[in-house]
Amino acid sequence: MATQYGDLLPNFVPQSAARPIKKFFGNISLVILLNLLVKPGWVVVENLVQDRLGHAAFGTFTALFNLTIIFAALSDLGLTQHTTKRVAATPDFLPEYFPTVLPLKTGLSLVFLGVVTAVGWGIGYRGHTLTLLALIGAGMLLTQYIGFLRGALQGYQRFNTDAVLSVVEKALLLALVLLLLPVGLTLDRYVGARSVATLVTFLLLYGLVTRLYGWVRYRPRWEHVRLVVRESLPFALIMLLYGLNERVDMIMLERLVSPQEAGYYAGAYRWMDAVMMYLWTVLPLFFAKFAHATHRRDELRELLWFGQRIVTVPLLFVSAFVLFRGEVLFWQFSHSTAAELTRMTLSLKVLFLNVVVHAFFAIYSTLLTSTNQEKAVSWLIVASITLNIVLNVLLLPRYGALAAASNTLICTLLVSGGYVWLVRNRAQVAIPWAVLGRLAVAFGLLCAVFFGLRRLVDQWLLETVGAGIAFVVILFATRVVRLAELKALIRR
Repeated sequence: MATQYGDLLPNFVPQSAARPIKKFFGNISLVILLNLLVKPGWVVVENLVQDRLGHAAFGTFTALFNLTIIFAALSDLGLTQHTTKRVAATPDFLPEYFPTVLPLKTGLSLVFLGVVTAVGWGIGYRGHTLTLLALIGAGMLLTQYIGFLRGALQGYQRFNTDAVLSVVEKALLLALVLLLLPVGLTLDRYVGARSVATLVTFLLLYGLVTRLYGWVRYRPRWEHVRLVVRESLPFALIMLLYGLNERVDMIMLERLVSPQEAGYYAGAYRWMDAVMMYLWTVLPLFFAKFAHATHRRDELRELLWFGQRIVTVPLLFVSAFVLFRGEVLFWQFSHSTAAELTRMTLSLKVLFLNVVVHAFFAIYSTLLTSTNQEKAVSWLIVASITLNIVLNVLLLPRYGALAAASNTLICTLLVSGGYVWLVRNRAQVAIPWAVLGRLAVAFGLLCAVFFGLRRLVDQWLLETVGAGIAFVVILFATRVVRLAELKALIRR
C-alpha cells in the first residue's frame, strides 16, 4: 500500500504528490535563506538611519513613502498579479501579450507619477518636500516594474531565480547606506541611495528577462489592451485597497498629529514590516502555485494545508519574542528618551499581535485572489479601510501611534474572519481546523515558556535560545511537525 500524505499533510494526499511539494519546499527554503542573509541587516541599518535623521525627519519620509505605496496600484493596474496568474496557467501568454503589456505598464507608470505628486500637493506638501515625494514616487515606479518582471519568472515557476532577485535591491541599498554613514547621512542622500539601488536592480532584472525570453518589441494591440485591463482591474482594486488598509495610518499620523509621532510609529512598524516580508516573500510563490491549480480543488487543498504550517510556524516564534522582549529591538536609538522608547515598544507589541493574526490567515487571502475571488476580497478590504479611517479620526489625535497600532489589529481580525468564511463557502476548500488548533496550542505553550524563562533567567538572549529549543519540542509534541514528514522531505 502506498504511503499516504500523513508524512507531509493530513492523510489524504498520495505519495506521488509529494514530489512537487518537496521541490516547492526547496524553492521556499532558498527564498527564506537569502532573505535571512540580507534583510535583517537592512532593518538594523534603517534603525540607525532613523536615529541619525531624527524621528521627525524620518516620520516625514515614511509618510511620503507610504503615500506612494497607496497609489502604486495605478502604476501597475493589477498587471503583476494578472501576468503571474496567466503565465502560470498559460505559458504562451508572455510572448503573445508582452508587446502590449510592457508599453501599457510604462504609460501607467507615468500617470502614477503625476497622480501621486498631485495628491501630495493636495494634502499640503510643498517645495522641497514635494520634490522628495516625486523622487520617491519615481523609485516606486521602478520597484513596481521589478515586481512585474519577477511575476513573469514566478509564473514560469522559476522560483530559485526569483529568490536571488528578491534580495538584490536590499543588498545594494544596504551597501550604499553603509558607505554614506561616514560621510554624513541626510534625508536627501538617503532618498537618493534608495533610487540608485532600485534603478540598478531594475536594469539587472530587465537584462535577465530579455536574455531568458528574448527582446520584446513594443507593439500594442488594442484588443489585447482591453482584455488585459478588464482582467487585471480586480487585482488593481485589491492592491489599492491593501495599500490604503496597511499604509493610511502613517499618513494620517503625520498629517493629523505630527511627523514626530509618525516617526515613533515608523520605528515600531519597521520591525513588523520586516517580519511580514517573510509573508510577502513566500506568499507570491503560493499565489503562482494556487493559480496553476485553480481548477483542481484537491491540489488547492493540498497546497493550503501544506502552506498553513510553512507560513505560520516561523512567525509565531518571532511574535512571541517581540511580545515578551520587544524593547531590545530599539537598542540603536541612543538619541531617544526613555518615554519615546516606551511609546515605540508598546506600539510594536500591539503591531505584532497583527503579525500573529496574519500568520494564521494571510495565506487564505492569497488563495482567494489567485482563484477568481477578488471581488469578495475587495469588499472585505473596503469595510476594513472604512472602519480604520473612522477609528483613526476618533483616536489618533489623543493616543497617536498606539491608537494606529490598535486600530490596525481590530481591522485585521475583521478581515481575517472574512477570509476564512470565503475560503470555506466561496472557494469551497476545506479549512485545516485541526492544524490551526495545534498551531494555536503550540503558540500558547511557547508564550508560557517565554514568560517562565523571563521570570527565571531575565536575560533576553538566553531566554530566546531556551524558548527556541522548547518550541522545537512543542512542535513535535503537538504534532504540528512530525518526524515522518521530515524524512519524506529528505527521502528521494
